[in-house]
Amino acid sequence: MSRKAVVTGGCSGLGQATAARLAEDGIEVITFDLSPDADFRVDVSDSASVADAAAKVGAIDILVNSAGIVGEGKPTWEISDQDWQKTLAVNLTGTFNLCRAFSPGMINAGWGRIVNIASMAGKDGNPNMAPYSASKAAVIGLTKTLGKELAPHGVLANAIAPAVVATPMNESTAPEVLAHITSLIPMGRVGRADEVAELIAWLTSDRCSFSTGAVYDISGGRATY
Repeated sequence: MSRKAVVTGGCSGLGQATAARLAEDGIEVITFDLSPDADFRVDVSDSASVADAAAKVGAIDILVNSAGIVGEGKPTWEISDQDWQKTLAVNLTGTFNLCRAFSPGMINAGWGRIVNIASMAGKDGNPNMAPYSASKAAVIGLTKTLGKELAPHGVLANAIAPAVVATPMNESTAPEVLAHITSLIPMGRVGRADEVAELIAWLTSDRCSFSTGAVYDISGGRATY
């Protein structure tokens, strides 16, 4: 059976790796991104932009919410209103906008898979990354709720919580912050995008059939719960 997926942030980092991995399984992948290379240029934080693109795409089987930003690397008391609002708007509201837009079609079909990319920062809290950590913690809460709501309809919604992964997004992370969060990984290295994409490929397949509302760590041993 041919399936259709939307991957946000699909033109770089984890989104790009995920899009490529899903395509290997014969899935039709549609990328939502601000990049001109995207199939649809979409600002995920803008509900109207999301709704317009979703209407054009139609029903899908798989949704991977990978679009995200790190935000300012500053102590909480130095974070600006603008950065707080922007980081939450992209990472949390963006995920909500996409889930809201595509869940009804999955319910109608009686099958669907949603994977929201959270972060170990959402479980542990990273110093000097308050907006990012808070937004990813909220994505975990959103996913747990969505998993319970969609469970009776054959639709699974799970989150993944990577530790730091080598992606373009982390190139803007302050070096001292990056060094700290890397030092917390017992394996002593950062993750690779293809390793994360492999987990997502399983979570979006029929092979995953009895797990929803869960959070899957992929952290090189950093996870504490």
